[in-house]
Amino acid sequence: MTNDVSRLMMDLNVVVSTLCPDVDMNVLPVRLEEVLCNYNIQRKSDLDLEKDIPEKIELYLASKSLEGLSNRTINGYKSELNLFSRFCQKATSLVTTNDIRAYLSSNKKANMNTIGTKLSVLKSFFGWLVKEEVILRDPTGKVKLPKKPKRLPKGLSIEELETVREACTTLRQRALIEVMYTTGCRLSEIANMDIDDIDQQTMSLRVIGKGNKERIVYISIKAQIHLKKYLKSRDDDCEALFVTERKPNHRMGNRSIQREIDKIEQAAKIKTKLTPHVMRHTFATLSMDAGIELTDLQHLMGHSDPGTTLIYGSVSEERKQQAFKKYHVM
Repeated sequence: MTNDVSRLMMDLNVVVSTLCPDVDMNVLPVRLEEVLCNYNIQRKSDLDLEKDIPEKIELYLASKSLEGLSNRTINGYKSELNLFSRFCQKATSLVTTNDIRAYLSSNKKANMNTIGTKLSVLKSFFGWLVKEEVILRDPTGKVKLPKKPKRLPKGLSIEELETVREACTTLRQRALIEVMYTTGCRLSEIANMDIDDIDQQTMSLRVIGKGNKERIVYISIKAQIHLKKYLKSRDDDCEALFVTERKPNHRMGNRSIQREIDKIEQAAKIKTKLTPHVMRHTFATLSMDAGIELTDLQHLMGHSDPGTTLIYGSVSEERKQQAFKKYHVM
């Protein structure tokens, strides 16, 4: 124990002399010894230091869970951070920028998107540790996110959208497509919708999006008509807006909805891959073609960052042609 105290005294002297050069170093050791003699001090072993990162990961994930992040996001963070923990078995405070770079370059087959995702998770983790004053510096601070190729989101054309509508063979399929298109909601948001969320007077829906944030989206007359037909055909008492066909009926999950969309795609035989996210892109791109303001689109889609909505700001060829015909002076 005496050796541990002496070593700690030496470490503290070095830290204080670096951060506070004006402190009287002759008096400081005496004052520190007076305080530390009341404590039982034991230096962590190397094994304890190796366990440091997993412990910090659990604290970080618990914090993010309290912030309202979904289980899917939490599990994704956990998976990525555990991979890093197995690669870099040292104390969190000893992780360096070179450790971060070595980890990111360890998988030779990883593309830029994958590397960007891994780095984003690490930046969030170490940034949180600095904010919580667990460590003094962020080892990811000097590592820049890789540039991603700019690809415009692919949505359905008006012709493809009509083809998809005509390919629906059940009331549930048609209602599902109409609600997806008219609200522009995410797959998880569609799955979590309840019948009571619908306001028939305002033709709106209350949606709980990312970060447990609530917003209002709207449904078109066409969507309302097909949704009423579908709900009228049901004889269950399930609160969910979309339910399974087999009894006892229960809420359709993400996978069930995806499988239903796959059936519609096979029947429609369109060139564009049909997914719930493609329907969300279709809502955004066709809304932009119709002249919606970016700020309004941001709120309807539930984007916390305006920059995310900005990717839909690129002018389509059709809009350019319409603008030319409208404003071109002879």
